[in-house]
Amino acid sequence: MGYIMTFDYHTHTVYSHGKGTIRDNVEEARRKGLSEIAISDHGPGHLTYGIKRSAIPEMREEIDRINSEYDDIKVYLSVEANIVSRGNCLDITSNEFEDYDFVIGGYHYGVTGGYCLANWLAGHGVGSGRKLLVRNTDMTVRAIYENRLKILTHPGDKGPFDIREIAAACSDTGTWMEISTHHRNLTVEQIKEAAHTDAVFVISSDAHVPHRVGTFEGGLERAFEAGLDPERIVNIKKVETK
Repeated sequence: MGYIMTFDYHTHTVYSHGKGTIRDNVEEARRKGLSEIAISDHGPGHLTYGIKRSAIPEMREEIDRINSEYDDIKVYLSVEANIVSRGNCLDITSNEFEDYDFVIGGYHYGVTGGYCLANWLAGHGVGSGRKLLVRNTDMTVRAIYENRLKILTHPGDKGPFDIREIAAACSDTGTWMEISTHHRNLTVEQIKEAAHTDAVFVISSDAHVPHRVGTFEGGLERAFEAGLDPERIVNIKKVETK
């Protein structure tokens, strides 16, 4: 027996800082037998490679055109919103959710109001402590509860976070926790922590180049190492191998 990925909801294009077009990602997904793919470029609040709001109608038009061409794959327009500490804790408003088929979100450097300097310093051994963990966790949990996030991307990346508290919030809201194959998060230990809750997991490529669309093997290996039941991963399917 083996495993395949059925869909990949976290892929980037030239509209943020990916290297391929929407069509490039879709064609790679079709080659790998995926049934669905989402184009989820970085939210507009990122200071260097956030999506331009003016580009969203153009992206929607292209995705609609591609969907009309193919009946073997469904393409969604999403966005990887940036988690921040103000407002609804995302860099898109609640009204802007209507621009997308669904929204995923995660924490990144390069935004204002996200404790970026403190987290960067902590990652380099300067100033990490309980206070920063509490602030990061509170910011993330608020983003989960105050928005309709489909996926929390690479939880625990780029700072100290209470993964079990975040996983409980994801479980309460039906937000999937991502096991990324681009980032190391969730790590094996973080998967073990999250698995103590009823959280549901998803593996994503977080592809920034087309050939990485549909990549899942590294994430699945981490899940197995953590002892996670693959039935808890929504986009992994067991298949017979010859």
